[in-house]
Amino acid sequence: MVCRHCVAAVEKILEELGITDADVTLGRVVIPAEKENDFPLERFDRMLEDNGFERILDRNTLIVEKIKETIIRHVRIERHCPLNLSACLERHLGNISYDTASRIFSNREGRTIEKYFIAQKIELVKELLEYQQMTLNEIADMTGYSSVSHLSRQFKEVTGISPSQYLRQDNSNRLPLNEV
Repeated sequence: MVCRHCVAAVEKILEELGITDADVTLGRVVIPAEKENDFPLERFDRMLEDNGFERILDRNTLIVEKIKETIIRHVRIERHCPLNLSACLERHLGNISYDTASRIFSNREGRTIEKYFIAQKIELVKELLEYQQMTLNEIADMTGYSSVSHLSRQFKEVTGISPSQYLRQDNSNRLPLNEV
């Protein structure tokens, strides 16, 4: 679960199963202890899958999901946080060093944390461009780019087109956050 809509979808699934007092947060569901023995786990798993989710049981997969969640939060919510990405990740991952997290992420995802971070930033830039309420200079500043040329260069590296070309397109090619 990478956004509040994901949390709402999982809460709805739990309600359908008669569980209204579970603690659902990004990437985590805690069923009340008194309901654990009667919880229909196989049905829950099917319903999750039907909605595009799955339970994560493997520690490294859980770490990767936590990294993704933290990066999305860092890009979209905490973008004015004084911590750099590695410090932010270490804060959210607890006792896992950035080097360990980076190795696990790269092995599982086939790309670096930095590439994922850049991809998330570019998705935010696309969104802001489509609103057409800010200049490219304002977008660069808001998304942490040192200049418009840096943003434009990175945008083109990721998308294959410039921000102005993107604006001229008739159709949006934005990705859902969980598919970036």
